[in-house]
Amino acid sequence: MTMSELPPPTLRLRLDTDALIGNWHALDRMSGAAHAGAAIKANAYGLGVDNVVPTLRDAGVSNFFVAHWSEVPAVIAHISPRQLSVLHGPLHEADAAFAQETGVLPVINSLYQAKLWLQSGGGPCHLMIDTGINRLGISLEEVGDPLVAQLEIDVVMSHLASADEDSELNALQLSRFSCASRDIPAKSRSLANSAGIALGADYAFDLTRPGLALYGGIPRSEMAGVIRQVAHPQAAIMQKRELRAGDSVGYNAAFTATQPMTVGVVSLGYADGYLRSWSAKGALLSGGATLPLLGKVSMDMVVVDLSLAPHLREGDWVNVPYELLEASRISGLSQYELLTSLGPRFRR
Repeated sequence: MTMSELPPPTLRLRLDTDALIGNWHALDRMSGAAHAGAAIKANAYGLGVDNVVPTLRDAGVSNFFVAHWSEVPAVIAHISPRQLSVLHGPLHEADAAFAQETGVLPVINSLYQAKLWLQSGGGPCHLMIDTGINRLGISLEEVGDPLVAQLEIDVVMSHLASADEDSELNALQLSRFSCASRDIPAKSRSLANSAGIALGADYAFDLTRPGLALYGGIPRSEMAGVIRQVAHPQAAIMQKRELRAGDSVGYNAAFTATQPMTVGVVSLGYADGYLRSWSAKGALLSGGATLPLLGKVSMDMVVVDLSLAPHLREGDWVNVPYELLEASRISGLSQYELLTSLGPRFRR
């Protein structure tokens, strides 16, 4: 059975490609003389590589970044392998061999990885320097190592730890990166993520690497009113039912009706990324009507109050509010979690 023969979905995720393109152009402008690339790891932050990558490619993006080697095949179906970089770098000989075979660029994060890459034949790569986040990257003391000098480095990069805050660490990392990267013969330099772009021209260098803001996230107030919502989830009503006063809803009877009411059982649950943190806080929407959640979020469904939308029937679609800043405030989830947790049952 092909996808076209499948029954209609009860979950769908509308991708606003105009907003996606507009967000990239805005981030590219904010990057000044630097060019904005695109982080597309985790299936383009949950929105779907097959939709996102061609859209960004056609908009003008030429540098793409994933985290895992397993993400490579889906991406290079749409772009040249030389446009794609793998942030985690080669951990095994097989990773280095795969990079050599495909032409994808590894990001070298340690002297071990540098040696592994050189032993595989070397060639163009990127280099990550740790300037204070203490995740991946060679240390500042290792910048002058002979192994580093043997690398054919395209982009030397680092990653900001607190760009979404007005932290002294931002300026410290900028200073460390500026000094360390001067001693490395790379074609270009890259430091800023989405939030880093908003810190100003000093952080942009030659290439910026936005992720969250491309997809509608607002990591700093400077981006409010500039970045637009991209992901618009919708779910179908599976059943409409009448409650009597005293009837409870869902697991542990977390909600009990105090009067007769009409409710809808909606095809959306924590297996789809709509986590239990939304319980008793969230609401779905239909037109101008708000449909509060009743009881706990289940694995595959939620129950909502249809008092303000009695016209809704089985099979009707309702909207899942997903403006990321506001959704984060209500749910307690980060904007990153809200995007990347969107499950595969959404028809994208």
